[in-house]
Amino acid sequence: MLHKLVTVAAWALLIFVSYATLSSIEARPELSSGFYKAFFTVVERFGAYAALGLLFYFAYPRNVAAVCLLVCGSAILLELLQIVIPDRDARVIDALEKLAGAAAGILVAKALYNFQRTGR
Repeated sequence: MLHKLVTVAAWALLIFVSYATLSSIEARPELSSGFYKAFFTVVERFGAYAALGLLFYFAYPRNVAAVCLLVCGSAILLELLQIVIPDRDARVIDALEKLAGAAAGILVAKALYNFQRTGR
């Protein structure tokens, strides 16, 4: 039952991240404003993809290559799709922040999974 819940959460988060990435700037959910906006934007990107990596790894622990391809591929694809949205822009630094978050999430999930399996 928990495995199914994690799987649904992973796909739901990917859908939400896709919406947040591709929606117009006015419709995009935002956690911060003001002076610290740039910092929190980086944290949002990194954190969203770290959570994606973590959830997808726990949903599909035997398919690490597919998880990496899905999470990292979605980061790159969604960033590139911003080119066709009038008030959005694709930037390499944004993609790198997302890829770093994805890698961190997958690595943390792998460590937690191995720790849980071996007990050390």
